Amino acid sequence: MLYLSTKKYFKAQHTKACYTDNHDAWLEAWRKFRYSKMTLSGRKDAAHGNFVFQYNPDNHLLHMKTPKGQVRLENVVFAYGQEIIDEAIQTQRACKDKKKHGKPITWSLEDHGVYYIVKCIVDVAPNPHTNYAKSSGIIGVNLNVDHYALSNINEKGQLIKSCTIPFDLKKKTTGQAVKIIEAAAIQVVDIACKEKKPIAIEKLAITPSKVINPYGNKKANRKISMFAYRKMTQAIKSRAQKMGVAVFEVNPAFTSQIGKMKYMKRFGISIHEAASFVIARRAMGFKEKLPPVLRALLPEKMIGAHHWSQWKYVSKHLREIRTHAFYLSELFDVDRFDQTGECFVAGALTGMEQNSLSKLKSRKPIS
Repeated sequence: MLYLSTKKYFKAQHTKACYTDNHDAWLEAWRKFRYSKMTLSGRKDAAHGNFVFQYNPDNHLLHMKTPKGQVRLENVVFAYGQEIIDEAIQTQRACKDKKKHGKPITWSLEDHGVYYIVKCIVDVAPNPHTNYAKSSGIIGVNLNVDHYALSNINEKGQLIKSCTIPFDLKKKTTGQAVKIIEAAAIQVVDIACKEKKPIAIEKLAITPSKVINPYGNKKANRKISMFAYRKMTQAIKSRAQKMGVAVFEVNPAFTSQIGKMKYMKRFGISIHEAASFVIARRAMGFKEKLPPVLRALLPEKMIGAHHWSQWKYVSKHLREIRTHAFYLSELFDVDRFDQTGECFVAGALTGMEQNSLSKLKSRKPIS
């Protein structure tokens, strides 16, 4: 059996040696691949929450109605969430007014040849003991395709500690990647539980900066990144809900740029940890103003603009400068700033970076 996507599996009849001279073999394999999975949404007015699948929690027997009759699957036991499924089905069966108060139950069946995988999807009530309190601070999390970056801040928005939780998704199957991401998400939530703080993450947004990864071409990068970020977000939310940890989502605008220019050098941390610090502060309601040196580079018309607009202007003009060059910046040392816009120590920038920086003109000298 070839483990390919649907499009690649279809093309395999012309590209794989085992199928080019044997179309019948490909057709049989294609049909098995194409029709090996089935998901049926539930109906709230069904006796068991689903008109096709009926599950008996007492003997763990699953009935499935087909055009050729009923199929019985015995000993269907769920390693995780068995009690939740039992309660959902029993509640649905006991509900008298199903059209008003009933709950749909979705079932999924996957044929893997020698075994089946059965999945049950039910609505789960929110954890009544979820910790939403930010009175002692919050844990900011920056999602990256190969690691989580975390920052623990206090109620004043000050950094207590930052760290990274690495993982490797290269050359992994979908199932392996999901397990790796979930294991890392458990570590993230465990840290939040230990600190007794909620979590802050970015709202899902796949930006160009997020898809620049060493995984081949741009198309491959984008697919891997979109998959990874969705799974990371889902994994954190799912684990946090189970452990009673609230997850706040913030606007991702300029978190990496702010972290890079304002906090990376100051705390001696990576750009991703600095971004997680900005995420945490944003979730706490703190605003990020430009350092005085960068404010001096703004045109007059932008002096009273929103601070995100100011960061956008500065980021646009400094985007050619390498990230690690900001470790040699002098953005907070106003004594070393002059009217030419020299914000970096001698030798920190290449010739091209110096030319890019020279385009910025200071409105006035900083004193």
